[in-house]
Amino acid sequence: MVQPFKDVKKILVIKLRHIGDVLLTVPVFRALKENFPNSHISALVNSGTEEVLTGNPLIDEIIILDRSIEKMTPIQKYIEELTFLRGIRQKNFDMTVDLTNGDRAAIISFLSGARYRLAYITYKGFAFKRYLYTHLAQNYPCMHTVKHNLDILGQNGLTYKDTSLFLHISDLDRDFIRSIIGTNQNTVHVHPTGSLLHKCWKDEYMADVISWLVRQGKKVVVTSSSDEKEIDKAKRILSLVFSRLTSDASQIIDLCGKTTVKQLAAVSESSDFFFGIDSAPMHIASAVGTPVVAIFGPSSETLWEPWCEKRLVISKNLPCRLPCKNKRNCQTYECINSITSGEVITKIEGFMRSIN
Repeated sequence: MVQPFKDVKKILVIKLRHIGDVLLTVPVFRALKENFPNSHISALVNSGTEEVLTGNPLIDEIIILDRSIEKMTPIQKYIEELTFLRGIRQKNFDMTVDLTNGDRAAIISFLSGARYRLAYITYKGFAFKRYLYTHLAQNYPCMHTVKHNLDILGQNGLTYKDTSLFLHISDLDRDFIRSIIGTNQNTVHVHPTGSLLHKCWKDEYMADVISWLVRQGKKVVVTSSSDEKEIDKAKRILSLVFSRLTSDASQIIDLCGKTTVKQLAAVSESSDFFFGIDSAPMHIASAVGTPVVAIFGPSSETLWEPWCEKRLVISKNLPCRLPCKNKRNCQTYECINSITSGEVITKIEGFMRSIN
């Protein structure tokens, strides 16, 4: 029988991963606040991922781990790590919830001095890592990541009801985006790229869909991150689109590399639906309540599909796809490139009718 937690006043949730991963932890903060209503809850995340949590009333403090320390000399890195760990220790946390399962997170959790240290059982990393925790949960990987994050609480006797995502957008960011794209309906947010380029669809196919959307009378807002590779890919796609359109080209708004995370969320919020690949912007669109159409290649929709009510996942069930054992070095990426633009357009047509 799970023993109840006592006198939990300060909680640290650790998620040292990417933007989308961090966003999918939001229901955990809500559940913790419901179980410990008077607690002070902190989030520990990598630098560059914190923006999806800022402004969230469930989170009292965001602690940022600066990954630039990896570029320091060994002595500088040692001093910075020691200073950081001392700062965590001085906060006197009563509980840590490690949703990362990495070695660094395990050490931080242990050295925090928290009486209760929750994590999933893992056999990866250094030996005896599991002994750094006080409460280990069975790892059931075949469930959506949102549920997986919450299950660590459920297995330890904590309850939860609301599993929805949330991302705070300021009025300033909303007004900025509206000043660019307007306030009329008939807008589609297309984010064709991602940090993992092996998840991306063929440029020609993406251009086909964007061109078709414009011909349907849609205003299409195209975004990408500020990463040069992603911008280059998005620009190649737009170049193909502009070569096919003439007078309708004014219906395309190019915001590639020009938005913050919050502004990108405001684009999705102002759109009829989002279209893209399995990526952080897909999860951001879900978090702001926008219907989502997403193409999945070598990643599992069971684990990562859009966490929203109105969603359409397009994928091909090839024998080599799940689990994919060659994500970064596959020669063909048939799992995603065998999905044709014609198939996607047909499915989007049906989706558009269903959400109207």
